[in-house]
Amino acid sequence: MSDKTTMNWDRKICFRPIGFVQNDYDEPAGPLAMCGVTSRIILDDALVEGLYGLEIGQSIQVLFYFDRSPGDFDLHQHPCGDTNLPKKGVFALCTPHRPNGIGVTQVELLKIEGNVLTVLGLDALNNTPVLDIKPC
Repeated sequence: MSDKTTMNWDRKICFRPIGFVQNDYDEPAGPLAMCGVTSRIILDDALVEGLYGLEIGQSIQVLFYFDRSPGDFDLHQHPCGDTNLPKKGVFALCTPHRPNGIGVTQVELLKIEGNVLTVLGLDALNNTPVLDIKPC
């Protein structure tokens, strides 16, 4: 009988982007600055049929890759980099400086036109790879 609790910590996991973000933010501006921003998600044409059932106005989760975040991170960080705030553990923060550069944001779906989704509140930079879209 094998021990299913043994984890291979060196295992690599690869993802293929399903699309990318288009907006006016090429540099980090912070999640609060971007909460009122409209972005477009350009989906791979081959995946458009997967949008069936999404409805305008619903909340969706967008999972994306922090492709411009440095690979290093601290286990304890100041929220939003503000040294006036006490440090918290990386898993208690939404920082892009984390063990795996995966971001997730709940957004409002404003429009679907072919392979383009227009959303409100996505705090990802222009050209950020999108990994997945899920309903809330």
